[in-house]
Amino acid sequence: MRFGVLGPLQVLAGDRDLTPGPPKHRALLAALLLRPGRLLTVDRLIVEVWGDEPPASAEPVLRVYVSALRKVVDGIRTVPGGYLLDVDPDQVDAYRFERLVTAARRARDAGSVAGAADGLRAALGLWRGPALAGIDSAELRRAHAVPLEELRLTALEERVELDLALGRGAEVAGELRAHVTAHPLRERAWGQLLLALNQAGRRSEALTAYQEARRLLVDELGLEPGAELREAHARVLAGEARSPNMPNMPNVRNTPNAPNAAGSAHSPRIPSSPHMPDGARAVPNETPPDVADFTGRERVLDWIRRSVPAAGTAPVHLVLHGPAGAGKSAVAVHAATALDFPDGRLHASLAARTPGAVLEDLLRSLGCPQGAVPADLAERVRLYRSMVSGRRLLVVLDDAADEAQVRPLLPTGSGCLTLVTSRSPLSGLEAARAWELDVFDPGESVAMLARVVGERRVRAEPEAAARIAELCGGLPLALRIAGSRLARRPSWTLEYLAGRLDDEHGRLDELSAGDLAVRGSLALGYRALSDRERLLLRRLGALSAPDFAPWAAAAVLGEPADGPLEALAEAGLLQARGLDAAGRERYGRHDLTRLYAAERLAAEEGPPAQVLAAAAREILDRTRRARTMLLPAEPGSGQTLVRTAEQAAALETTQLRESARWLAAERGFLVATVGDFERAGLDEAAWRLAFYLTPFFELGAHREDWRTTAEIGLRASRRMGHRHGEALLLRSLADLHRMEGRLSEAADALQRALPLAEAGEVARTRHRLGLVHLAQGRPAEAEACFVACLAAFSAAADQRGRADALRALGGVRRAEDLLVRSLEVYRELGDPRGEAAVSLDLAGLCLDRRRPSEARTWAERGLGLVRRLGDRLPEAGGLVVLARVAMAEGRPDAARAAAEKALGTFGEYGDRRGVARASLTLAGALLDLDEIDGAVDAVTRAVGEFAALGDRPGLTGAQELANEASRRRGLRI
Repeated sequence: MRFGVLGPLQVLAGDRDLTPGPPKHRALLAALLLRPGRLLTVDRLIVEVWGDEPPASAEPVLRVYVSALRKVVDGIRTVPGGYLLDVDPDQVDAYRFERLVTAARRARDAGSVAGAADGLRAALGLWRGPALAGIDSAELRRAHAVPLEELRLTALEERVELDLALGRGAEVAGELRAHVTAHPLRERAWGQLLLALNQAGRRSEALTAYQEARRLLVDELGLEPGAELREAHARVLAGEARSPNMPNMPNVRNTPNAPNAAGSAHSPRIPSSPHMPDGARAVPNETPPDVADFTGRERVLDWIRRSVPAAGTAPVHLVLHGPAGAGKSAVAVHAATALDFPDGRLHASLAARTPGAVLEDLLRSLGCPQGAVPADLAERVRLYRSMVSGRRLLVVLDDAADEAQVRPLLPTGSGCLTLVTSRSPLSGLEAARAWELDVFDPGESVAMLARVVGERRVRAEPEAAARIAELCGGLPLALRIAGSRLARRPSWTLEYLAGRLDDEHGRLDELSAGDLAVRGSLALGYRALSDRERLLLRRLGALSAPDFAPWAAAAVLGEPADGPLEALAEAGLLQARGLDAAGRERYGRHDLTRLYAAERLAAEEGPPAQVLAAAAREILDRTRRARTMLLPAEPGSGQTLVRTAEQAAALETTQLRESARWLAAERGFLVATVGDFERAGLDEAAWRLAFYLTPFFELGAHREDWRTTAEIGLRASRRMGHRHGEALLLRSLADLHRMEGRLSEAADALQRALPLAEAGEVARTRHRLGLVHLAQGRPAEAEACFVACLAAFSAAADQRGRADALRALGGVRRAEDLLVRSLEVYRELGDPRGEAAVSLDLAGLCLDRRRPSEARTWAERGLGLVRRLGDRLPEAGGLVVLARVAMAEGRPDAARAAAEKALGTFGEYGDRRGVARASLTLAGALLDLDEIDGAVDAVTRAVGEFAALGDRPGLTGAQELANEASRRRGLRI
């Protein structure tokens, strides 16, 4: 079956035309075809079929329409919240069109001009008339027909450009004449017509066409022809027969489920919902602080205000684009802070980040448990759209690179507003409205200068202020830098700075030309710095992280950097971002400043590898020390340390909390630095930093960062042939797989690590394998691993390994003496986290032996330790044990309270195994309270989780309780 929307709606099954007749049926089918494989909510479809004033019976009537269409079209599926059309996108001509255009552009980029022209010709041949012709839906035409038509015109002009390069001007001249008649304001087409006529030997007609185009542009728009049309005119005057160069043409970006050049894309199924904590959903407010000296921009601000959709109407996506440094981000933030959206504001800085990484942050901001974020991008997109459905949100997407980066991040909820900033107009972004943010006019430029420098100084030298504004080209970034220099030097007059700027003729000419403008204005600020300040700024260009603490700046500078940092912030080249989680000041910079700094570093000192290599020691040392505070004795490194009683007493829990806070504050910086090390060829630093971060990621359930850094570290260790590093990173990935319930993958990673591990690490790797076996319900194999590990650790005098093995063996054998011995070793090591874990194990063992009083003592001791440490997941585990103690004491109310609190924490962090354990404990408490329905719900949840995780022992216990709940209620689950 084939579907057509590039013209009148068409449904063909072989030679049979099955196109539905009723207008509303056609509109509904068109809406589904334009987004194959994507969930469309009932509310969305109602708006697209009936517009802003649907009938009261719209929802039941929509169901009737769907039923009628199913008789004609296979694949219309009902899903929670709406419908989707489950067909291959390549069956829809609009998606085939985009695929063919993409393939043609790739051929063009590979040098196949004739092949690219033929490909674009084939793509354009799919069009049978105006997109969605005859479809009675203003919403669909606005959101889809207009972008498709624009893409068609662009593809046509690109094909003509290729034909001209092949000398086919005579063949396309007539086509171009019809094109400019239909679209008289498209200057590119007029320029192509001039060149085509000239190639055909009709030079006088080409010159007449230029005069016709110029007259039309002046009469209609009041504008002279642009650079491209003027260049074509100049070529005709110079007698050039054909275009010597093809201008760069932007690549088509596929919609999230659009086919690519290689074939069709199939959308995965909608993922099952994660376990969300009870209570009110998150109402985020992430908009950065407004700029204190924000100036002007009334027209664009008014446009944004007027574009805000009403509640219940289609979402609106606005793109603010313009030259680098035009203040796009400032406008977006200023507008966002003044708008009221009841369900909150989200903000994401895109830059070079992948849509998947950004979606993880957005999902967490919306309240998705940290570990419940799906790994697959398509599933993340579906979950994001489900979570924003029914919410009225404002989303700011800052510094977008292209359409493909933005599409998965657009909210679909009724009444939502998206503000996207980008250097590109993102012309291929469907249903988006764009505003080009130009430079300031002279009045706004002087006003901004006054806000930065001070009204008094500007009023004292108005002519010099106007001159500075003129020389800066009205570019806000250049004005801010110039104003910052004046503010730092109160002895300078404005006339003096104007004179300095006037000497930079080449750079000032570039100031009004996009990226070069920013580079020129940054150069002015750079030269005004002291030698030490310049050194710091360019060395910071070796780091890709968007912000950093003073210690990181000192690491790249090679000496304390507080003074230069403050000077750079005062000069407007860095921005103070306030205090981080560790209570330390952080600094950020615009990405263009970072790029400029990287350029200066390359020009003046060479590649960033030397700077990063010098900084690596400090970065690795700080991270290793923080890791050691989290898990004393460097677990898994083979390095052990037995502390004296005095040393153990000195290791205060406040220090341990500080290490976790430091890692939390530096998480983004350290993750980015792992990538920096890899790109600079510093493979050993890359894998070591990735390994050091593992326990922090595990403690905070930062699984995406864990996966990213561990994979980089694994690649790095393999490149340098470091078998030990490869083994450690495989073990790290195995721990991640085990946490996520992917036990077979965990076992495979550990089996691959075993032959690579050094002698001291073989036992620790086998210890992890035992934990996997235990989770798989294979206790005998787990016990064998633990016995062998204990012998190996004891022989090597590895006290940390010995403590871990004693604990694991004591758990599988239910042996109190082994657990007590493990506890003693953890105390000697000064590891309160290990001590707390074993205390909770002993509490569980005492419960099994019907000694509730001792169990409570152990549980309260373990819970007290983890609370002092501030570790929320271990605290939740302790609450589950305490709930079991309360049940043994005959206090089911207390048990329910503790289990519910634990369940909330596990759900927040996305810890599915914890959710299963807490649900099972809660079910038992509810049964004791004779709240049978609640118990059935809780135990059903536990059964589902244990089954999904492949946890056989847990599943057995849950099924036993489920049978008891069934018996009590008289039902079978």
